[in-house]
Amino acid sequence: QVKLEESGGGLVQAGDSLRLSCAASGRTFRNYHAGWFRQAPGREREFVAAISQSGVTIEYGDSVKGRFSISRDNAKNTVWLQMNSLTPEDMAVYYCAASFLYGDLTSSRPAYWGQGTQVTVSS
Repeated sequence: QVKLEESGGGLVQAGDSLRLSCAASGRTFRNYHAGWFRQAPGREREFVAAISQSGVTIEYGDSVKGRFSISRDNAKNTVWLQMNSLTPEDMAVYYCAASFLYGDLTSSRPAYWGQGTQVTVSS
C-alpha cells in the first residue's frame, strides 16, 4: 500500500503561483508512477499531470499546459506540482495519485489517492 499526503494548498490571488507537495510512504515509491488530479464543486475529477517512475515521461492536461509543472524526487518520496499564473478556473481540491501502471494513472484510475488539498484563487 502507498500512502499519499498532499500539502501546500491555500488561498492565492489570480496570477499568483503555488507549489503543492505530495509525500509518499509505504511501498517503494520509486516503483510507482505519480500524478495530480483536481475536482471543482459540481465538476468531475480532472486529470492535471502525470510523471513516470523515473521522471522521464511527463504529461499534462490541456487546461494547465504551459502553466503547471510536475516533478519528483524519489530519494525524498515526494512529488510536486508547481502552479503558475493561477486563475479562478484553477480553484479546486487537488489530489495526488500513484499507480503501478502508467496507463491507469492517465486514464484516471490510479491505485492510490491522497486526501486532497484545497486551492482557492480569488479574482
